[in-house]
Amino acid sequence: MRNPHPLAPVCGALALSAALLAPAVQAASPDTPATAATCEVDRPIRFSGLNWESNLVLAGIERYVLEHGYGCKTTVEIGETLPMLAALQRGDVDVTPEVWPGQIEGAWKKALASGKVLGVGHVYDAGEGWYVPRYTVERHPDLKAASDLARYKKVFTDPEDPGRGRIYGCPAGWACGTLNDNLLRALKLDKDYSLFAPGSGAAQKAAIVSAYKRKRDIVFYYWTPTSLVGALDLVKLDLPAFNQTAYTCMTDPKCADPVATEFKPNPVVTGVNAAFAKDAPKITEFLGKLTVPDDAINATLGWLENEGKEPEDAARYFLKQYGPVWRQWMPADAADRVQAALARE
Repeated sequence: MRNPHPLAPVCGALALSAALLAPAVQAASPDTPATAATCEVDRPIRFSGLNWESNLVLAGIERYVLEHGYGCKTTVEIGETLPMLAALQRGDVDVTPEVWPGQIEGAWKKALASGKVLGVGHVYDAGEGWYVPRYTVERHPDLKAASDLARYKKVFTDPEDPGRGRIYGCPAGWACGTLNDNLLRALKLDKDYSLFAPGSGAAQKAAIVSAYKRKRDIVFYYWTPTSLVGALDLVKLDLPAFNQTAYTCMTDPKCADPVATEFKPNPVVTGVNAAFAKDAPKITEFLGKLTVPDDAINATLGWLENEGKEPEDAARYFLKQYGPVWRQWMPADAADRVQAALARE
């Protein structure tokens, strides 16, 4: 979810920093040099604040660049995946830094077909899966595939219903909930397991880390890129080879007869409101060029995890550490302004 889509310290909706939500810093001032940029739009650029760490870090990176390199103001609107996709179509937000088309396949296709939304660039490749700690596999070496869970419900006992096992799924309200619900039914595990939806990404991560530290057996959904998957020694349970037809049904809440399939590899793109893209072609060009190497996003999210900082801090960490990466996204004069702003901090 390398590391998505969660999840911190997970800095979900409850952990959005005050700095991230604060009014954007004006790029212009009485002392601003003559080479300062003038933003293409005369209002704040509105970003989707989806509540997982990589999206928030990307939002922080993009906001910093636009404020200091392009002379813009920015704001963040907090929301979940599908409501914020609808907001992107309406023009209530202008940019969603991290869209996983494969996870919301039907909704994303409809959004593109409406002509009101564009998917630009290739931010990175993300993935999803069901994981267990390696120590669990060492205790139960025959546990290799998700379908094997049928034999291990007593290993993963649901504390609220001891006759069933528990799989920790998506936080409540996340789009991946539909995928996990359908996968549970496709594997015929719904009679033996409860799919538990934590209240937030932070709660999900806390449950996983708590179990891991105590060497307790736990099975859970997670994604990459995330610092958690990189920090813990985990094993991804096997699923049947990817099948597009089966996957399309799995993304549908009304899928009548789901068939198990591997999660779809997700080339992550940037979502942009089409009207905004027309008004701001230079900004859209920047967003289209934005791509982050695996090692860079992994290291940045790892720094966020180890230092206990906020997404905005991680954004600055990335910008200070990976100049050769981000300078390729924009004209030299914009990059120079960003570099100058970083040097003043």
